[in-house]
Amino acid sequence: MANEQTKHAKVLIIGAGPAGYTAAIYAARAMLEPVMVRGLQPGGQLTITTEVENYPGFADVIQGPWLMEQMEAQAKHVGTEMIDDTIMSVDLKARPFRAVGDGGVVYTADSVIIATGAQAQWLGLPSEDKFQGFGVSACATCDGFFYRGKKVVVVGGGNTAVEEALFLTNFAEHVTLVHRRDELRAERILQERLFKHEKISVEWNHEVDEILGKGEIQGVTHIRLKDTKSGETKEVEADGIFIAIGHKPSTEIFRDQVEMKDSGYIITKPDSTATNIPGVYAAGDVTDETYRQAVTAAGMGCMAALEAEKFIAENEANDTKAAAAE
Repeated sequence: MANEQTKHAKVLIIGAGPAGYTAAIYAARAMLEPVMVRGLQPGGQLTITTEVENYPGFADVIQGPWLMEQMEAQAKHVGTEMIDDTIMSVDLKARPFRAVGDGGVVYTADSVIIATGAQAQWLGLPSEDKFQGFGVSACATCDGFFYRGKKVVVVGGGNTAVEEALFLTNFAEHVTLVHRRDELRAERILQERLFKHEKISVEWNHEVDEILGKGEIQGVTHIRLKDTKSGETKEVEADGIFIAIGHKPSTEIFRDQVEMKDSGYIITKPDSTATNIPGVYAAGDVTDETYRQAVTAAGMGCMAALEAEKFIAENEANDTKAAAAE
């Protein structure tokens, strides 16, 4: 392949959310000249989050897209090279590691930081897209505060849905859990807490048929539910709806390359971002199915860069020793 179609970096960062940008900042400040391939959605899930109130350092509410713009600018300022390309395949079986972009460019690297994140699974309704950020959310921890004294709906039947419903009772006047079956998949202890809570009611055998809103300013006002057995519909008053039917990590191209859980999340060593392949690190939502917060992703991005820096330094030292011995 021609030289202009091949690009080498000491550190290749794949993905551009809080984890990727933080890794880039630390790697650049360590003079590793990182190359970041940003993918289809630079900024990750925060680009579809309107108000952010739980990221440290900002007394006032900030906008998710603005926060990611600031991270991007900071990473560029310290020397990160950013490329708008999408990695389609990787070969992590030997160093230098190889990754192939959508346009055919081959990226090689001494170390790789995987920060491709995860995507919330959505219902697939057009109205869901319309009201995303204006009453539709996939993160109660992120957005629950904004529903103080209001009525909300949570969709799902697993641990995440029940945990989100219970968490929202700290703010909301009432929480309606909607589940398409007649029993939950959540752990029994969580179910017991849910059923005992006076602020929570459950709509069994129902699914969301439409998300409704009105007025000049977009905002959810009602949810239309459909009975999964009879097909009959009814409307439930709600100021917001939280979709809790799961997250899917963006790890398909790394399958059979690094160790993963059955759920697709990359496995890392304890207290580390190291994967089973020396020199390959995973940071952020791509490896975290528990917290999924911007601040925890950023923390892991920092860890990954520091670990990559140590890995590269040790390998360079070994190469120098080997050369001297010849």
